[in-house]
Amino acid sequence: MSAKKRILQISLFLLIMALTFSAFFGGRNLGEIVDAAATMSLWYLIPAAGLAIFFVCAEGCMIWFLLNAMRGKKNSLFRCIQYSFIGFFYSGITPSATGGQPVQLYYMNRDGNRVSDSTVVLMTVAVVYKFVLVVLGFAILVFWHQPLKAELNRFFPLYILGLMLNVILVVLILGVMLFPRVIYRAAKSGEMLLIRVKVWKPSRKREEKLDGFIESYRQAVMWLGKHKGRLAGIVLMTFLQRCSVFVLTYLVYLGFGMEGTGALTVILLQASVYIAVDMLPLPGAQGITELMYRAVFANVFTGGYLLPSMLVSRGLNFYFPLLISLAVVLANRFHPGRKKAFIKTPDVIR
Repeated sequence: MSAKKRILQISLFLLIMALTFSAFFGGRNLGEIVDAAATMSLWYLIPAAGLAIFFVCAEGCMIWFLLNAMRGKKNSLFRCIQYSFIGFFYSGITPSATGGQPVQLYYMNRDGNRVSDSTVVLMTVAVVYKFVLVVLGFAILVFWHQPLKAELNRFFPLYILGLMLNVILVVLILGVMLFPRVIYRAAKSGEMLLIRVKVWKPSRKREEKLDGFIESYRQAVMWLGKHKGRLAGIVLMTFLQRCSVFVLTYLVYLGFGMEGTGALTVILLQASVYIAVDMLPLPGAQGITELMYRAVFANVFTGGYLLPSMLVSRGLNFYFPLLISLAVVLANRFHPGRKKAFIKTPDVIR
């Protein structure tokens, strides 16, 4: 990613953040809101912050679990967790969270992991992540339909849209994973276009590298197909990861000493907000998340605690891990000891 593009993305992110804060807190006594937010009990604030960190670290654990099992290369768990924080940061500042995986792939390759293996691992984590979200979304829609429709009100169509967009993405990723020739044809078409516009010259070596990538990619997908138990473990871990963010909001609810709304209701409402906004083309889904939160939780966080709860909840599940992710990105950006990116020819997957 060029420095110019990175600056543009960060500027857009900051602009949307400023507009969001202005829209929701402008004209209000920000001091009173902050003071109210500060009344949240530390006994709930600390576990809630822990869940926010767990959410990011869980992805790193899944990357470590799959990557090491697939090739037998000893990637450290700490390093794989760093990949996850790097992905969280770039996903957070790019529309529809599209920027995370390409940067993760770059760092994984730079550390000596094969591009094909890293690609399959990241795609597996992504498709399971979306698959779990889709299953949860349909379960809420089927078994909690009337309360969902009543609570979301005018945002119910947005929930349906978010759910359908996630379904489409799951189908697309599975299609790419199960049919490697699709990637090959797309890569060849891109190569021919670049040759035609005289950006690249025809290269036999580049063609051999592409063929090697497709073959090792195919082997990696076959390996996953033969290890369904590991995939089941990833699905379970992803389910716990997903639920951690939803439970976080309930801890915020308890932290403010609120009562009257059951845990399941708060958790399902937070899940519905997440599903609705997950695929929208806004960096970090800023603005729409806060707008929907304010509407959906108006009858949950009563007594003037709606905005303070939003400040704490959103701060913990997004801005707090984003700041940690920024620190990880900066540490890796200026770390001198990493290997340069490379692509190996295919070898046998264990």
